[in-house]
Amino acid sequence: MNVSQTGRVDWVDTAKGICIIMVVMMHSTLGVEAAAGQQGWLHTAIAFAKPFRMPDFFLISGLFLARVIDRDWRTYIDRKVLHFFYFYVLWVTIQFAFKAPAVAAEAADGWMEVARHYAFSFIEPFGTLWFIYMLPVFFVVTKLARRVSPWMILAVAAALEIAPIHTGWMMIDEFASRFIYFYIGYLLAPRIFELAQGVQAQPVAAFIGLLLWGFINGAVVFAGYGDTPFVSLGLGLIGAGAVVATAALVARLPLFGWLRYCGEQSIVIYLAFFLPMAATRMVLLKTGIVTDIGLISLIVTVAGIVGALMWYWAVRGTPLRFLFRRPDAFKIERKAKPEAQPAAALLPAPEPRTAPAMQPAE
Repeated sequence: MNVSQTGRVDWVDTAKGICIIMVVMMHSTLGVEAAAGQQGWLHTAIAFAKPFRMPDFFLISGLFLARVIDRDWRTYIDRKVLHFFYFYVLWVTIQFAFKAPAVAAEAADGWMEVARHYAFSFIEPFGTLWFIYMLPVFFVVTKLARRVSPWMILAVAAALEIAPIHTGWMMIDEFASRFIYFYIGYLLAPRIFELAQGVQAQPVAAFIGLLLWGFINGAVVFAGYGDTPFVSLGLGLIGAGAVVATAALVARLPLFGWLRYCGEQSIVIYLAFFLPMAATRMVLLKTGIVTDIGLISLIVTVAGIVGALMWYWAVRGTPLRFLFRRPDAFKIERKAKPEAQPAAALLPAPEPRTAPAMQPAE
């Protein structure tokens, strides 16, 4: 396992980079196709990734939970609930600021409809932000259930994923579909790290295995069985393992340093990609500069990722850095006074600090 000087695990950041790119590609492609009224060649890629795109994101998000789950509730709530709630409130407000005029113009009740939609976004997550709305729920449920038999929790979580739960409420449906992957990331983190180490020790065998997985995953998905009970769970778990293996293979290659950086800044991309994505899509479709739908989708994907990073680079050294870094004023964690700390607490930690998935440094 390679650990950088900042205490980050290279393959974990690379896996997060793969995940966030797949997420942006999905939103970009579906948005372009909906606006254009036709599908492009990139649709094949997002269909292939559908069984494991979000399962892997949640699995990676649970990897380091064991290190913090036994902390006091005040600290835990600050880092695992309020942290994400801050970014959700901020960015759902930003998104509404951009979308509100159009919604008000189309709705019969005008701005009252906008206000209702905004208030409802705190009950049902809004648009692309549902992931950071759901994560705190998973963190709290896992801590509350830490005294329950893990095998019982796994059995219930697997049953929820397999069951055809479609209530129409995103929080209920997505919890049922995704909790199993988050919990496996938490519970089996040592085995997942062993998988990554094994891949790096046997790269040729791992590469052959990934080719075989790609063929099977594609065959099942394009035959129309990807969403069927039991099959979806199997594809999700195996696909998440395949992303871990892919990340472990390429993490040490300088050529893929950009992918690792995208993983380090995954929450930045996740929060801010919507605006450059939407703007680029509108320009390309209205001007007709590019006519191939697949190519437009690819350009919009790149624009969403690069645009989000440029936004971050522009504000990180300014008062606007609160867009991507939670200010101390919005924290409730108690800070120990320096004079009250034992001398050992002032020394470097014996093991590297590894930032959890989708969480920027505090």
